[in-house]
Amino acid sequence: MNASAQLRWLDSYPHNMRWDAELPTGPVWALLDQAVAAFAERPAIDFLGHKLTYRQLDDLVKRAACGLQRLGVGPGVHVGLYLPNCPHYFIAFLGVLRAGGTVVNYSPLDAERTLAHKIEDSQTDFMLTLDLAALYPKMAGLVQSSRLQGLIVGQLTEFCGPVSAAQAGQLGPAATVAWDASTKSFASLLENDGNFVAHPLDDPAATLAVLQYTGGTTGAPKGAMLTHANLTASCSQLQAILDESLQVGQERVLAVLPPFHIYALMINMLFSIRMAAEVYLHPRFDAETVLREIHDNRITTFPGVPTMFIGLLAHPLTAQLDLTSLKLCNSGGAPLPLEVQQRYSDVAGCALREGWGMTETTTTGTFTPKDAEPRPGSCGMPVPGSTIRIAPLDGSAGSLAPGERGEVCIAGPNVTAGYWKRADATAEAMTEDGFLRTGDVGYMDEQGWLYIVDRTKDMILCSGYNVYPRVIEEAIYEHPAVEEVSVIGIDDIYRGQAPKAFIKLKAGAQPFDFAQLQAFLEPRLGKHERLAAMEIRDALPRTPVGKLSKKELVDEERARAATA
Repeated sequence: MNASAQLRWLDSYPHNMRWDAELPTGPVWALLDQAVAAFAERPAIDFLGHKLTYRQLDDLVKRAACGLQRLGVGPGVHVGLYLPNCPHYFIAFLGVLRAGGTVVNYSPLDAERTLAHKIEDSQTDFMLTLDLAALYPKMAGLVQSSRLQGLIVGQLTEFCGPVSAAQAGQLGPAATVAWDASTKSFASLLENDGNFVAHPLDDPAATLAVLQYTGGTTGAPKGAMLTHANLTASCSQLQAILDESLQVGQERVLAVLPPFHIYALMINMLFSIRMAAEVYLHPRFDAETVLREIHDNRITTFPGVPTMFIGLLAHPLTAQLDLTSLKLCNSGGAPLPLEVQQRYSDVAGCALREGWGMTETTTTGTFTPKDAEPRPGSCGMPVPGSTIRIAPLDGSAGSLAPGERGEVCIAGPNVTAGYWKRADATAEAMTEDGFLRTGDVGYMDEQGWLYIVDRTKDMILCSGYNVYPRVIEEAIYEHPAVEEVSVIGIDDIYRGQAPKAFIKLKAGAQPFDFAQLQAFLEPRLGKHERLAAMEIRDALPRTPVGKLSKKELVDEERARAATA
């Protein structure tokens, strides 16, 4: 097959867009430099009614960089961010990179032992968090029992004015911080003149910026290595596909997604900075708060995940408030049901666009052109600079013809170079000619539109989060009554998918109910990994060679759903 046939989406590209457009890359902090140079006095962040201008944000970032360098942060030093959606994340993320270090993102949803594993695996030396009861106690324990050299603790309200009772409810209760030699305040980190030592970045493509943990295409979580070039190339791709929709220095972005997720990191923070947008930060999603924020502050851009748009559609204010300021709503993180897409566009008066990407592609992969009619089941066509092909599922070389199903493979400047300290996993995920095997099964039509139809692995997508059955299974196996367990993903009207466990008990073991199992798993699993259902059986399906088989369970659940 010739090259032009493989790039079959070229004829479908919008007339004003080039797939081979120039995609500038560089240091991540240059995005902030450019915004400050042109829009220094424009608000960068609105957090609970308090605004920071781009000049003020830049000053705080430089002071954070200086404070971090005084602690010993520089090239090769890894700094963890265990933070919700708040100004601290913007300041710390850019401050770490300014100091020459590498960011490691940590999810507040993770169980404590998962956090401990990531700290050791990523070689994290310092951790930044907040004095919230949901965050600080876990890290206070880990700073004593792990390789962490120090903990930096901020107050969620230190970058905002007085907090109302409703806002306090969103933030959650505070914890009492035990200040000692290993724990310092975020405020003290910033107590300097901002005169940090700059580290020139000669090769953005070779300089690690972020370790973003993921299960990859197979197995247990591991760190995807994202370089400065990966992050800035993804920003350039986003600007190329949104050039006519958004204007630099004019947009107001509503950010409710957690920044430790690659989708929010790229869309809500880095791309917003590149666009010199004003970002309205909210620690968590609340449908009424989102709707009133759009109405009151004339929000122009709202990125979300399908569960958020489902929640908005169910709220009566969606039809009552003025949402006409919206230029762009984007859904990512999980497949968007066509019915939800159409209903939201009708009710909100703003097209809800969808794309596909993953952690290893720095969130960009495909997009739906602004004026294109939605194609049911399709997630769009490749973004500029990225090439997608469908490879045979047997692992052989080549590219399949239009309509044939195979593994979706992607290459481009946004694609990770591999996994941290995992040459084996990198080799398994990459083809010889540099394409990433995504683990998704799909096909491409004659016009270059991509359709994702299945997954090659067992990973479950719950509200946009990757959930790995093996992690849940291992936790269930710790129950003394369990002999065997298989976990699969089942359809969930709100989460998209949710885990269900099929369990065989040990002979003579006392049975337990679902509530008892949930209580047993609560300290062992993250919130995003919680089971939706369980079923105890006398035996579980097996393959001819005796291994537990999930195919029969998946088929049963599909048949059950079809007849429900």
